[in-house]
Amino acid sequence: MSGLALAGCFKAGSGVFIIPITCQVFFMSLRICILETDILRPELIDQYQGYGQMFQRLFSQQPIAAEFTVYNVVNGEYPSDEQTFDAYLVTGSKADSFGTDPWIQTLKTYLLNRYERGDKLLGVCFGHQLLALLLGGKSERASQGWGVGTHNYKLAAKAPWMSPVREELTLLISHQDQVTELPENATVIASSDFCPFAAYHINDQVLCFQGHPEFIHDYSRALLDLRQEALGSQIYSKGVASLEQEHHGATVAEWMMRFVAHKPEAAQR
Repeated sequence: MSGLALAGCFKAGSGVFIIPITCQVFFMSLRICILETDILRPELIDQYQGYGQMFQRLFSQQPIAAEFTVYNVVNGEYPSDEQTFDAYLVTGSKADSFGTDPWIQTLKTYLLNRYERGDKLLGVCFGHQLLALLLGGKSERASQGWGVGTHNYKLAAKAPWMSPVREELTLLISHQDQVTELPENATVIASSDFCPFAAYHINDQVLCFQGHPEFIHDYSRALLDLRQEALGSQIYSKGVASLEQEHHGATVAEWMMRFVAHKPEAAQR
């Protein structure tokens, strides 16, 4: 059956969703491992479940056929050695990427092993920072303070997998840490005065974003309300007002899947 004839999102076992092709035919579905690095606050779990579920809903909006399996690494869950994936996505977390928690150290070892094997790695927020740190960059508490709500970035690079094309990028954010020094071989994709290294890629192997493509406005507002006291009235009010703006999470989702599917010309010969 042609991928063009498929539609909808089909559940294929616990934790696995198959997203069929809607606009473009690929011979095989991509297999993505989502390494979930947080457990949501109790008051948010019923409505939002977790970042793994949020990413599955996000990726259902883009046209690349893919299957996703979620492992919560905070709970020590990882794929077996026999399982193979086309890419490994590291989610956001309330933890610090430079933290010393045992589960973070275990994750760093696992990701370095995957990188050395040549696997493709995707990172968002915590994952963006952790991969930069792991591969020779620096992540730390940002002197700029909290970034919340909707944020606009200038795009600093273009690549074949960055389709649909955009001149600027807008994402929902929630972070007080940032990448302050990139790995030596990283290329900046998106930046702003507030967050100079908001997105980067390392050749055709690593792609990371500080912003949260998987967030929706309601979830961002819930986080703002929960952190209102810690943020202070000025940052909180500005963040809430910014939620009137739309964001490009679905675009970033498609970029990610096209990045995973992309084969450099040299590799195709």
